Order: sequence, then structure tokens, then C-alpha cells
Amino acid sequence: MLNHIAQRVAMSVPVLLGVLLFGFLLLQLVPADPAAIVAGPTATPELVAQIRQDLGLDRPVFVQFGIYLARVLQGDLGVSLISNTSVIAELGEAIGPTAELMFACLVWAVPLGIALGTIAAVYRGRLLDRVVIAISVAGVSTPVFFIGLILMQYIGYHWGLLPFIGRGGPLWSLDGLAAIALPALTLGLVFIGPIARMTRTAALEVLSADHVRTARAKGLSERAVVMRHVLRNALIPVVTLIGLQAGYLLGGAVVTETIYSWPGVGRLAVGAILASDFPLAQGAILVLALAFLVINLIVDMLYAVLDPRVEKHG
Repeated sequence: MLNHIAQRVAMSVPVLLGVLLFGFLLLQLVPADPAAIVAGPTATPELVAQIRQDLGLDRPVFVQFGIYLARVLQGDLGVSLISNTSVIAELGEAIGPTAELMFACLVWAVPLGIALGTIAAVYRGRLLDRVVIAISVAGVSTPVFFIGLILMQYIGYHWGLLPFIGRGGPLWSLDGLAAIALPALTLGLVFIGPIARMTRTAALEVLSADHVRTARAKGLSERAVVMRHVLRNALIPVVTLIGLQAGYLLGGAVVTETIYSWPGVGRLAVGAILASDFPLAQGAILVLALAFLVINLIVDMLYAVLDPRVEKHG
């Protein structure tokens, strides 16, 4: 297991460097001058030129990237151009709410998606199967911002059942649970569909396998057959799908945090890009990329646990 984890961590290093380079070059295309933002609207051209020189923006792009990479390796992500505070401090305050949102989404969407997919496979061709397929298609094809706006409009505004702006407190408090309910519901609804469909497909393949027929021939109940012999094998592609969907989930978290004014990394990244706060935007992109890699590493570990052949073959 340790060798398997070490291989995956080593493979993540070039991916992370690529993300750093891509994020750095992408922000170079933004038509804004960070020196002019720092100097303010009434600054003279001489002052702007001096600030540009102090920030190193007058150097070639590859030199700027080398300096940026060296700073990142030393744990220095710079200072926000807008708030003049450390980027690490700003990201530190935003990571917790984003982690809460991801956890609150996964904790109900993954079990429910697996349960719906299993029910659809067991009742294949019947009404329950068709209902689950309809829910899956609706979840996959509906944009996350549309779901968020509908829930906000009716559950939050018209009916007043749940708060829909900001974070109410820690996740373990009643105010925190009430505030995170709508964002987690929005993000989870688009995640259930792919999980349910993949679980259904995988479960249907396993249900017709020889070892399942043998288990039934031994007199086991259908529930025991599904729980002991079908779900374990069917979960392997589902776990893989969760890892592949991590990037989509993080993108959905950015949209969800923006809609609900949730103080997470996604909302911070959107605000930084709109304000041309390059150090903060680069830091937010780095954190989101790290989150994607960590999620995929956890998925690789789960995959090795579910299927020992993966660890054996690397």
C-alpha cells in the first residue's frame, strides 16, 4: 500500500507543476496591470512604473515564473494586492468552509446515489428503475447554477425554510447546518446522477456473474446476495467515477459558493480574478489543484482496498 501511495504522490508532482505554469500564464492574459491596481486610480505613471519594478513585473515572463515557483516552494504565496494581507492567511480562512461544503455534499449524495443505482439494478425494467434513470438524467443535464437559483428562490426566499446567504457558523452547530443545507443540496443533486447510473450499470454486470448465481444457489436471501457479493464489486468503478468527478465537483463548488456567498476558496478565486488580484488568484488555483490531487489520491487508495490486483500491478 505504501509503495502504491508513493507512486501516486510522485505522479502528482509534474501535474502540480503543470497547474502552476498554466495558472501563471493564464493570469498573464488578463488585461489589467497589477502595478496600477496597487498604486490606485490617482497614481502618476512614474509611481506605477516604480511599483511594477518593485513587484518584478518588468522582467521577462519566464523569469517571473521562476521567481514565483521558487517562492511557492518556500511556502510563500505572496501578499494580496487588494487587502494587503498574506495570501496564505486568506486561503487558510477559506479552506475550512470549502472543505465543509464538499463534506456536506458527499456525505449524503454518494450513499444516496449508490442506493438509487442498486435499487434500479435490482428492479431492472420496472417503475423504480425508470424513476431512478429519470432522476439521473435530470441531475446530469441540469446546470448547477440553475438548481442553486431555484432552491434559493423557493426554499430560501419564498418559503423562508432555510438561510441562503453566507455561512452561519461551524458545521456542528445548528446555525451552521441550516446555512450549509441549500449549498450542499445544490452541489449534491448534480452529483447523484452519475453515481446512480454507474452503480446501476456495474451492479447489473455483477448480478449476472457466476459467483452471484452460486450465492443464490446456496440459499442466501436476495438482500444478502446484493449486500455481500454485488455491492463490493460494483463499487470499484463507482469509486473511480467519484475521483474523475472531483474536478467537476470543485468547479461546481466555485459556482455554488458564488451563488450562496459561501466564504470558500471558490468564491475567493472568483473575486480575486475579477479584481485582478493575481497573487490571491494564483494561490486559490493552487489550492483547488491540490484538493483535486488529494481527492484522487484518496480514490486510488480506496480502489486498491476494493481491488487488491490494483496494488499488485501498481
